[in-house]
Amino acid sequence: MRFSVFAGTAVAIALTATTGFAQDRAGWPESFTVGTASQGGTYFAYGSGWANLVADELGISGGGEVTGGPMQNMALVHTGDAAFGMTTMGPAAESIQGTNPIAPGLQMTNACAMFPMYQTPFSITALSSSGIASVKDIPDGARIGFGPAGSTSDTYFPRMMEALGVNFERRNGGWSDLGGQLQDGLLDVIAFAAGVPVPAVSQLEVQTDVNIIEFTAEEQATILETFPVSSFDIAADTYTTLTSDARSVSMWNFAIANCDLPEDFVYAVVDVVMSDNDRMVTIHRAARSTLPENWDKNEVMKWHPGAAKWFNENGASIAAGMVHGG
Repeated sequence: MRFSVFAGTAVAIALTATTGFAQDRAGWPESFTVGTASQGGTYFAYGSGWANLVADELGISGGGEVTGGPMQNMALVHTGDAAFGMTTMGPAAESIQGTNPIAPGLQMTNACAMFPMYQTPFSITALSSSGIASVKDIPDGARIGFGPAGSTSDTYFPRMMEALGVNFERRNGGWSDLGGQLQDGLLDVIAFAAGVPVPAVSQLEVQTDVNIIEFTAEEQATILETFPVSSFDIAADTYTTLTSDARSVSMWNFAIANCDLPEDFVYAVVDVVMSDNDRMVTIHRAARSTLPENWDKNEVMKWHPGAAKWFNENGASIAAGMVHGG
């Protein structure tokens, strides 16, 4: 299930635009959507924000689209049902290999890397009143919300919890809905995999007392040995609940584009997003990592030629063999 959230009528191209300028846009779409994830999560806030920014700057109607998250976004962008999307490296690798559960056996190689976004930390939240302050405190058979089915969190977090010896009852849903269920006592824990601050967690902090649970050094080591993630600390100033940095693990996120989109169109989109990081940070604090130097965090997907051109003009060294069609 998915629906679009458009910024409204895009800014019209100035009347003074020349015929040459119009010709420069030959083949550009009249509108576009960005596949995000559920409302209440970072993907939706971040993705809708950069979609609206691009729409305003380029004078094209566009906006974020609620989806099931990274796995579905890979499928939507591969088929061209969405021009753009957002994914994490794990689901991207599985999709390219043909193990995406949405379409088993289909190698989704027509979704290209466009730009680095941020790292997705894996974090656990419980109500303070539950007494759950560590992974070891999670009771046997706990009801754990893992986010939308097929999301990065739902794909990897249950496996991580099993590796840490946690027995649980698996629940799925949008982050906002799961936050409400936690507050109502219908869930014991929510296992978030989303850029921080997660809007649903920030909202919970306003309404009640919560525990944001970090991994112990031993738990972190177990996860690092088993899953395609890296070590990460959630900074203390991310949430009012935290008094010190919280030990976690993370997975990189990239924006993706349908590989058949015009090169100059994707180049222009990347330029809007990557040329002013301060503006991106006003959309979401996770965009502090949306920087040109993080181009090398993609070792999975082929780059869209327009994106590769922009990054190589701005300090990157993307090899021809990593560019779609190259």
